[in-house]
Amino acid sequence: MTIDEWTKLREQQNELVLDSGHLGIQRFFNLDTRAYEDGALPGRVKELCGLVASLVLRCDDCVTYHVAQCVKVGFTDAELHDALNVGLIVGGSIVIPHLRRAFERIEELRKLA
Repeated sequence: MTIDEWTKLREQQNELVLDSGHLGIQRFFNLDTRAYEDGALPGRVKELCGLVASLVLRCDDCVTYHVAQCVKVGFTDAELHDALNVGLIVGGSIVIPHLRRAFERIEELRKLA
């Protein structure tokens, strides 16, 4: 699935979830969004933290989302690779398949720019 297809699918799925009107779910989504706003740490740094955490948790959707956000806010490939290395060290060899997909997404996003 291309990054564009993935983005459209994610938007459609989020719409379904949020249209449920469930207050708890809406609150959680709001907390998630607000967690990446500027605070003591700049939002862009928080996105990088989100990428590392997502890699360690082995969530490909989350890795894709945070890679896209990190590219959007201007992280270089070298910076992304360094952050992904931290995730690899923390997560161990089990994250390697997710690391591979992260590198593919970075490459795909760079080609779209």
